[in-house]
Amino acid sequence: MIDESKLTKGLTDAPVTVEQLAHMGDGVIAYVKPLLSEDARKLFPQVQGIPAGLQLFALLSAEGDPIMLTDSREAAVANAWEHKLQTVSLH
Repeated sequence: MIDESKLTKGLTDAPVTVEQLAHMGDGVIAYVKPLLSEDARKLFPQVQGIPAGLQLFALLSAEGDPIMLTDSREAAVANAWEHKLQTVSLH
C-alpha cells in the first residue's frame, strides 16, 4: 500500500501555489498539437467543410485554448513567434 503522506510531503511548502501553477505560461507559452480534421472540429467548432482524415496542426495556449488551425506545423510555429509566444513540445 502506498503511503499518500509521503507523496505529498513538501508540496505545501512549494513557493508556487496550485493556482499560480495553473496559470504559468499564460500569454507566453503555446504548443503545437497535431490532429486530424475531424478532431479539429472539437477545438474549432466554427470550422466547416474540411474533409475528414486531413492532418492539421492547432496552436494552443498554455491552458489549452485554441489560437489557430493550419495545415502545416511550420505555419503554427511562425504564428506563435509572430505573437511572441514560446512554443514547447509535449510528449
